[in-house]
Amino acid sequence: MSRTALSAGAVLLAAAALAGCGGSGSASAESPAAESPEPSRATATATLPAEQRTPEGTLLVADFGSDTVTFVDPERGPVESVKVGTAPYGLTVGDDGRAWVATAEAVAVVDTRTRERVDTIPYETDSGPATTGEYRGGGMGIALSPDGEHAYVGVNVPDGKGTLEVIDTKKREVTDTVPVGRRPFDVDVSKDGSEVYATNHDSFDVTVVRADSLKPRRIEVAPYGTEGGLGSWLKPHYAAVRPSDGKLLLPFEGEKLVVLDPRTGKSDIEPMTANTHQHGARITDDGTLFAVGTGPIDPSEDEGPSLTMRTKDGKEKVFPLEGPHEDVAVSDDGGTAYVTGGFTRDGFWNGITVVDLESGDTRRLPAGERPLGVAVL
Repeated sequence: MSRTALSAGAVLLAAAALAGCGGSGSASAESPAAESPEPSRATATATLPAEQRTPEGTLLVADFGSDTVTFVDPERGPVESVKVGTAPYGLTVGDDGRAWVATAEAVAVVDTRTRERVDTIPYETDSGPATTGEYRGGGMGIALSPDGEHAYVGVNVPDGKGTLEVIDTKKREVTDTVPVGRRPFDVDVSKDGSEVYATNHDSFDVTVVRADSLKPRRIEVAPYGTEGGLGSWLKPHYAAVRPSDGKLLLPFEGEKLVVLDPRTGKSDIEPMTANTHQHGARITDDGTLFAVGTGPIDPSEDEGPSLTMRTKDGKEKVFPLEGPHEDVAVSDDGGTAYVTGGFTRDGFWNGITVVDLESGDTRRLPAGERPLGVAVL
């Protein structure tokens, strides 16, 4: 899963990574599954407009290292944390203010207005005991349908193929499961909601799933080939759906951008300039792509961590970062990027780098423990 990272310990991190992101691995049992308190069902939320305690622009991060999500003031830092379950990974937030958080054992539902966990939805897929660590089983990527009626979560099954679980957001229960590839890092949905895309790290592919029939279709995405198999670094991580035409954009190594047409299965390759191992990807409504660089695979040849901002005409601006990062969110006005320092490999740190996209200035902001997924509320 990663070219690894960097800074003072770049060589050591690169060596350690050979046993990790690139390899197959199995779920780590670094710590036992954390017990989660019974959720409080905030049924009165909709009738309490004064209860909107969380201002717009607040950040929400998934704390992989502390079984929580943390609300973060983008100027001052953490405000409050909420227990959600073991090793939360991805999250997505609906128009109703509810966040859907993929943990090792279930999807947690959090009311971001009142900052309460209101439900947990166990997976149908047997992914083993709820553990922590880079290769833990359970939910990874997660996305909502445009109408908010379904949540789709990619469930990793250690040493096997994963599944896409479909959640009815009104009933708050899993209604269907669909087979996908290995380790579904990311899940995305087409603009019209007709298709769901699972980006599968360890099988070099994207699974396209029709939302109506739930019929899956595999498309290999391997611009460097598949040599090395599970031990390869050169695998897909995150994708973004381009608003203009619905094509998937998958950055690789700060060198190649795969532009995949999910309808035909055909892809084009465009050059990138950061020359670093890339993870998180996000696209804004105007077609600007953001790609997180985690650092070099080979410190003697590759560049360090960075954030790439790529406009729809292919022009890139690369912002150097200090230390590895995992995912990125962008402010509503498009002027600021928030890059989480959690990182799925070793070398993570407990915070967010705030990037002024006009000036290039950066600052570090504390934000929970090993933050991965991030959203702007």
